[in-house]
Amino acid sequence: MKRIIAIGGGELRERTTLKIDEYIANLAKERAGDKRANALFIPTASHDFMPYYNTFHKVYTGVFDIKTDVALTVFKEVDMERMRAKFEKADVIYVGGGDTIFMIESWKESGLLNLIKDAYERGVIIAGLSAGAICWFSDIYTDSLKTDDGEKYAMFKGLGWLDGVVSPHYNQRIEDFDKIVAENFSSAYGIEDDSAIIIEDGEIVGTLSSGGNVYRLKGNGDLTKEKM
Repeated sequence: MKRIIAIGGGELRERTTLKIDEYIANLAKERAGDKRANALFIPTASHDFMPYYNTFHKVYTGVFDIKTDVALTVFKEVDMERMRAKFEKADVIYVGGGDTIFMIESWKESGLLNLIKDAYERGVIIAGLSAGAICWFSDIYTDSLKTDDGEKYAMFKGLGWLDGVVSPHYNQRIEDFDKIVAENFSSAYGIEDDSAIIIEDGEIVGTLSSGGNVYRLKGNGDLTKEKM
């Protein structure tokens, strides 16, 4: 089974997503069986910000007793054999938040995207927050667009592994995203901070909450929405 857990946002350091992290950790342990589960953290979107990985390690090792490793590619040439070995050990891959578009382009350039895709096809659990949640979809609402006035939210094309239009941090972007969906799309998903959707074999099969909610939006002129 191919699984993605897409987390709309939240603060790993403050453990606001802990109920979701527990679900992810239990999936990893189930996949690992009798051996200790391994988690591979990918911080590309934050430009390989190591304190982010340290926080991930404190939660997933300190709380859930999962061994962790990190895939660093931004500031160094990738040793593909060593990197491939990291991916082969992983029971779960967790993709951190940050600059979604930079992350996708960097993955393509470094070769990491092929390793992630292979792991996904093998049934390694994919989890991610914000950028790491939305990149898999066909159409994504993100603040990765840089303008003279700073960052600006806009629609981009994602990797297209999953069909759908999606926004993370939906609780912070309701008005703008609702307007975009109403005018341009027949349906979309808004994932609030501290909430997640569970995707199995390309289909959304459930949601998770550590305080937030997930909404299905329907557009084409009018807008209606329902909590999932």
